[in-house]
Amino acid sequence: MTTPLAIRTTLWCWLIAALVASRLALLQRVPMPAVQAILFGLVVLQVVAYRIWPAWRAWADGLPLRLVVGLHLTRLVGFYFLYLHERDRLPYAFAVPGGIGDILVATLALAVIAAPLSPKARLHAISIWNVVGLLDILMVVATAARLGLADPRSMRELTFLPLSLLPTFLVPLIIASHLLLYVRTRRALATAE
Repeated sequence: MTTPLAIRTTLWCWLIAALVASRLALLQRVPMPAVQAILFGLVVLQVVAYRIWPAWRAWADGLPLRLVVGLHLTRLVGFYFLYLHERDRLPYAFAVPGGIGDILVATLALAVIAAPLSPKARLHAISIWNVVGLLDILMVVATAARLGLADPRSMRELTFLPLSLLPTFLVPLIIASHLLLYVRTRRALATAE
């Protein structure tokens, strides 16, 4: 499946904007709740694009489910959270539960992708994994917000590259992909019965 030019352009512009915002240290100039507002605003934009932009919806609905789940292999970033915690650059309350949760979700994503399952069993496995993954990422975002409000310096690492791409690019994609997986697996399971 080829990605339409308009969608490729949109995604590349979004990534470049996230990189420029990081390079200009824009996240360092806003209070922590604004970072979560940006993150959820980017999720909402993706949901709106899915609802009102037929090309976006067709593209998203045409992506292989294994590819969408495969995006979550990026959650192996959890190892980096643990590394930063060991160097006292991220607080335990964020780095350890979030890091371990992300590593677990990424590992389970690999299992869901690679396991020799029937199509219906894979849909069920994706559905279960999707709930676990969504709860994990929402917990990570909520923890970052809570800790950032209590002590903005504690979450400062998330305002510098490479981690600044998490709230401005990767996490919004991850959350939106969980929503997409919910819609698509629910639809597919309904037609499979």
